[in-house]
This record gives sequence, C-alpha cells and structure tokens, in this order.
Amino acid sequence: MKPIRIAKNIVALGDFKVHASQFLRELKESHCPVVITQNGKPAAVLVTPEEFDSLNERGRFIEAVQEGLADVKAGRVFSHQEVMGELKAKYGTKKKK
Repeated sequence: MKPIRIAKNIVALGDFKVHASQFLRELKESHCPVVITQNGKPAAVLVTPEEFDSLNERGRFIEAVQEGLADVKAGRVFSHQEVMGELKAKYGTKKKK
C-alpha cells in the first residue's frame, strides 16, 4: 500500500460526495488510499479492490501462522513419522513405474 499524502488523501465526507468520481479516478491511477473524515474524525478508508483483496489475504495468512504457532506452543504437533504413517494408511504406498 502506498503511503497516505495528507494534503491529497484525507478528505471530508462533504467534499468526497461532491467529487466522488474524481477521487475514484485518482484512486485507480495512484493506488493511494483515501481517508474520508466525518466531523473532523476518520470515518472510512477507500482502497482499490485489488488492495482490499491483498489486505484480506495478508490477514488470513497472518491468522494461519498465529494458529500454527499456538498449536506448536500447546503441543498439538505430529512427528514426520506420524504423518507419513497416516498418509500410508490412508493412501497406501507409492507404486514405482
């Protein structure tokens, strides 16, 4: 995500309403998020759909890593031999050609 430029990327809700199509065009070109304020306080952040997807993907990845680390800490792990035994039991051994 590109950094926010205070002078250009923070806009009051009223200004955004009046110039929404212009802000959307600039967002598409610059890929810089736009912070929309309401009563002088941040109310929303506008990002491209691609950036939104990327942020969600990163969040899911971080959650999965944290889950894995918690499993390790709690002792919920399997040895290589245990995993291989389960796979062989379920799928059998690989046949050589």
